[in-house]
Amino acid sequence: MNARANFTRMTDSTPQDWKLIGVEFMQFGKGLPDRVLAHLKLLDGDYGGFPIDRYQHSLQTATRALRDGRDEEYVVCALLHDIGDTLGSFNHPDIAAAILKPFVSEANLWMIQNHGIFQGYNFFHHVGMDRDMRDMFKGHEHYARTEEFIALYDSPAFDPQGETLPISEFEPMVRRLMAQPRNSIYKAALKAPVATATA
Repeated sequence: MNARANFTRMTDSTPQDWKLIGVEFMQFGKGLPDRVLAHLKLLDGDYGGFPIDRYQHSLQTATRALRDGRDEEYVVCALLHDIGDTLGSFNHPDIAAAILKPFVSEANLWMIQNHGIFQGYNFFHHVGMDRDMRDMFKGHEHYARTEEFIALYDSPAFDPQGETLPISEFEPMVRRLMAQPRNSIYKAALKAPVATATA
């Protein structure tokens, strides 16, 4: 059984408590890639009416980006762009962006955060929405990048015959990307030496 801090309210916590919590957190943090990959796998078999399931779509999007020579960060963004479909059915880009935020550039974060609106150009007019909704971002520095992500990788990745690499191709990339956050309020604390806690 793991050691536990000894307080009932945060205001009563001590530096020793936080040393103990820090040790536990570091171990928990190392499991993040496993939890993310397990959550992505929940999309397996979820067709939602599409020609391929959402898991295959995610793999196919990442495959297209990889084959096009994109860097690992971009490929992982492509892989995880729709991971939010399970818990954020009405705002899935927000969920994907929240997961990726500590690990990716501002350009890739913006692309993932807004990819749903940009993808809407291809179908919003079929469901009574404004396909030009993306135009509210005209002039934004990452507009062209996001438009390109949709055109080259997301939009064409619904092909039952399309190349779809297995998750094993992408797992090492996810693990490398999530090994160390670069955008987190906890970044300074993560760099601090963690003393071995005793019960």
